[in-house]
Amino acid sequence: MPADPPAPSATDEDDPGGRTARQIIVVVLVAAAVPLLYLVSTPHNFYDLKIYMSAMRWWADGNPLYDYAQADLLQGELFFTYPPFTALLLRPFAELRIGVTVVVFTVLTVLALLVTTWWLVSSVADRYGVPRWFAAGLAVPLAFAVESTRETIVFGQINMLLVVLVLADLLFAVPRNSRWAGVAIGLATALKLYPGIFIVYLLVTRRWRAALVASATAAGATLLAAAIAPSDSWRFWTHELWLTNRVGRPDYTGNQSLFGLLSRFTTPGEPNQALWLILVVAVGAYGLWRAARAVRAGDELTGLTLTGLVGVLVSPITWTHHAYWFIPAVVVLVDAGLRRPDPAADRAGRRRRVALLALATLVTAVIVYGVVSYYDWGRAFDRTDNPIEFLLRNLYVLFALLLLFVLPIRRESPGTDTGAEIPKHEPSIRQ
Repeated sequence: MPADPPAPSATDEDDPGGRTARQIIVVVLVAAAVPLLYLVSTPHNFYDLKIYMSAMRWWADGNPLYDYAQADLLQGELFFTYPPFTALLLRPFAELRIGVTVVVFTVLTVLALLVTTWWLVSSVADRYGVPRWFAAGLAVPLAFAVESTRETIVFGQINMLLVVLVLADLLFAVPRNSRWAGVAIGLATALKLYPGIFIVYLLVTRRWRAALVASATAAGATLLAAAIAPSDSWRFWTHELWLTNRVGRPDYTGNQSLFGLLSRFTTPGEPNQALWLILVVAVGAYGLWRAARAVRAGDELTGLTLTGLVGVLVSPITWTHHAYWFIPAVVVLVDAGLRRPDPAADRAGRRRRVALLALATLVTAVIVYGVVSYYDWGRAFDRTDNPIEFLLRNLYVLFALLLLFVLPIRRESPGTDTGAEIPKHEPSIRQ
C-alpha cells in the first residue's frame, strides 16, 4: 500500500496564513533573481529571429530561399536552415515590422514555458500535498532561469513551441489511443527535424498507429511545402540538409552534442566519422532501450525525457537552446528523491534518495549557469586541451550521458523505497 502523505505539523495547522505568507515570500525572492540572469548574460537581441525574417523578405523578393546568407563575425556566414514547411509558416511574418514579430515570438515562448512547466509540476505538487501555485511559483522562475530558455527567448527561437507539441501529443493533451495521437509529433518533425527522435520513441514503445500517424503527418506537411515551393524543397532535401556547416561551426562550445565534443578535440580538423557513428548507435540504442523500459513500467515522463536527451546527444548540431530536456529530468529526480520510503527500507535506500536530490540540485545549477552565457568561448575556436576546459566546454554532453544511466524509472504509486522501479538487468543508481 502507498504510504500516507505526511501529516501537517501543528505549526502548519495553527497558522495556515503564516505558512502562505512564507511561501509567497519565497516565490517572490526566487522570481526576483531571474531578471538579473538575463541582464548579466550575453545579449543576443533576437539575432536568429532577425535572420529568419531577413531570409523571408529575400524569398518574398523572388530569390532562392537557401541562397540567403548573413555575415557573422563569429562563424563566417549563417544561412536559413529550416525545412521549407517552416518557411511557409514564417513567410507571413515578413510583412510585419520586426518589433511586432519579436513580441509575438516572445509571448508564444513565454506561454509555452508556463503551460509546460505547469503540466510537469502540478501532479508532483498534488502527490506531496503542496499547493500547485507554490510549486509552479518556484518551478516557473527556475525554468526561465535555465540557459536553454534564456537562449531561446533572446535569440528568438521556436524550440518551446516544439516542446509543447511533443508534450501535448505524448503526455498531457491527447489520449494514448486517440486517432490524433502522433499528429503534433509529425508537425514538430516537419518544422525542425530533430523532434523526429520521438517518432523513433513511438516505434520502440510499440505504438505503431501513432508512429504511422506522426510519419504521415510529417510527410504530408513536407509534400505540401514541396507543392508550393518545389525548387526550394528539392534543394533542401537533396543538398542543404546534409551540410551541417550551414548552421555554424560544430566545434563551437554552444554545440552540446557528441559531434561537438569530438570536434573540440580535433579543431581545426574534422572528427573521425566512424567513431562518431559508433557513439551515436551505442548512445541511441541504450537511451531508447531505457526509454522503452520506462514506458512499460508506467513512467511516460522518464521515457520522454530519456528520448529527448538521446536527441540532444546524437544530433550533429545541438545548440544550447535545444537542451530543454534537462528541465523534466530535474522534475523526475526531485519526484523520485522526495518519495517516502517503505518502513522496511534500508539505510542505502535513504542515501539513494539523498543522492537523487543532490543530483537534481547539481543539474539545476549547471543548466542555469550554462556553457556559453557567462563564458564567451565563441571568441576563439581552440582545441580542448586540459581537463578543466574539457569539463566546462562539454557540461551538457557529460550530464546528458550521466542521466541516461541514472535517471530513475518511477513506480506509478509513490511511497516505496526510492520511488524508482528497477527492472531486471536495468542499470540504476543502485550500482
